[in-house]
Amino acid sequence: MKTSAIKKLREKLATDQPVYGLWVTLESASITEMAVALGLDWIVIDAEHGHLDWKEILEHIRSTVRSETVVLVRIAELNGGLIKRVLDIGADGIVVPWIETAQQLKEAVAFAMYPPEGVRGIGAERATGWGQCLMEHTQEANDHVMVVPIIETVTAGRNINELCLVNGADIFFFGPADYSSTAGYRGQWEGPGIAAELLAIKDTLRAHGKHCGIIATSNENLTERRNQGFRMLGVGSDSGLLLRSLHAALGIVGQDRGILPTLAPEMTPKGIKP
Repeated sequence: MKTSAIKKLREKLATDQPVYGLWVTLESASITEMAVALGLDWIVIDAEHGHLDWKEILEHIRSTVRSETVVLVRIAELNGGLIKRVLDIGADGIVVPWIETAQQLKEAVAFAMYPPEGVRGIGAERATGWGQCLMEHTQEANDHVMVVPIIETVTAGRNINELCLVNGADIFFFGPADYSSTAGYRGQWEGPGIAAELLAIKDTLRAHGKHCGIIATSNENLTERRNQGFRMLGVGSDSGLLLRSLHAALGIVGQDRGILPTLAPEMTPKGIKP
């Protein structure tokens, strides 16, 4: 756990400064090294979706050692075993999907904290310096570990005031696509009326002194989200940023194509008539 990095991030948020990060979905730890070298405030390693295994997750975490970049891991589900393992290998915190009730959020916080405040077991693993720093780590971990729930269902939106009353979670992330899906607009990033609904939830969170995070869909959207009051801002995902760059470069030479569900390219480049 990089206590100084976590403190720095929280200090920025406390003064209403934006903190910028990257959503990591690909295997290469070089991606995280680049994020650290560019001075990003945080990264989220996505272990909910996709194919990252534990070795790859660990390599991403290692890439942030002795940096001021906070490293969070998005787990697959609310599960005490997953949370314990992620924190034991050295993550600064967890991102928990599909949180809908105050009870679920209380459980997530408890799983991330050592007794008596929580139920996290103590292991002689990387987080404790392989057992050499048991006292130091366990004395400070509960005060600094980050538990970030994702608001991604209509039910969560309806329960937002109750969620705000749970101690131990000061940053909430938004998942517009899943939120839209639960509202009946599957496959849309923000279905009809969803954009306004999410902004209202964001306003409620900020009124309770919480901070809000979201991933931008473009450079223009990054500025828009900052102006809307989101402060934990994802510049994009690694794969998304790569694809945006590839589309732009290919478009210049008239060779940009869409990707089909089969993962094959469209037969005809965009803008060229067959």
